Amino acid sequence: MIRRDEVYKIGILNKPHGVRGEVAFTFTDDIFDRVEADYLICLMDGILVPFFLEEYRFRSDSTALVKFEGVNTAEQARRFTGVEVYFPIHHADKADEDQLTWSYFVGFRMEDTAHGHLGEVTDVDTSTINTLFVVDRGHGQELLVPAQEAFITGIDRTRRVITVSLPEGLLDMDNALADNDDGNNDN
Repeated sequence: MIRRDEVYKIGILNKPHGVRGEVAFTFTDDIFDRVEADYLICLMDGILVPFFLEEYRFRSDSTALVKFEGVNTAEQARRFTGVEVYFPIHHADKADEDQLTWSYFVGFRMEDTAHGHLGEVTDVDTSTINTLFVVDRGHGQELLVPAQEAFITGIDRTRRVITVSLPEGLLDMDNALADNDDGNNDN
């Protein structure tokens, strides 16, 4: 059985394309094209299930058409609509560091050289011009850390730890913002 800590999310399947069983795939990480992997992992009814790739072709830098083995009709492909797609970490671990995307680090523990343990990276926010790591600090607190190579001092892929050296005051600023979000402002 495939466990959540063995994979990381790389996209979502959309509607069927054509009548041969192809599915449109919107991805945040094209790792499946950069390393040797014959399959993608889909979250089907709460279970992570591998599906072998018969073929795929890119439509843009964030979408592809995917054909899974044994899926030969639009009707069969329809069951994949809205399904989350994951990639095995052990395959991604074989990639060179310059081939990895920020999404790979979801599930890593983040440590700062000055402040120690910060929490676990739970998401990567790409909704703004600056990509951010979303770090779960525990007790319902999140920390937003800029995903910039300049702040990263080390990556231990075996222990799944990313070490950063954050600029002075960044943690204080993030904590002040969190306090305001909690309704502690007097406006």
